[in-house]
Amino acid sequence: MTLTIALDPDSAVAPYEQLRAQLSEQARSGTLPVGFRLPTVRGLAEELGLAANTVAKAYRALEADGVIETRGRNGTFVAAAGGTARRKAAAVAQEYAEQARRLGLSRAEALSGAEDAVRAAYGG
Repeated sequence: MTLTIALDPDSAVAPYEQLRAQLSEQARSGTLPVGFRLPTVRGLAEELGLAANTVAKAYRALEADGVIETRGRNGTFVAAAGGTARRKAAAVAQEYAEQARRLGLSRAEALSGAEDAVRAAYGG
């Protein structure tokens, strides 16, 4: 099993976000199985021609999302994130719904706002 990352230097998307998105998708799809050991921050930075801080930023975001876990000196590994990601998304959606109701939005207005946000985030 090898890690495959393809960064587009001409993309408007920041390199750390490209890296974060690709690692997240590969973990979610099972291309990177749970327990797969990721390269060190420095090692991956060298391999991709990025600054170590760029890779560290992507790793921090992935860890905050529950996609990866750092086990101290033992390294960084793909976590069992599928359920975690769905639970976090459900909690955020619940927060949104409660706040929209407190703000006095109708159900239709709240759904429309959520749909607009999802459309914007997913590009279409």
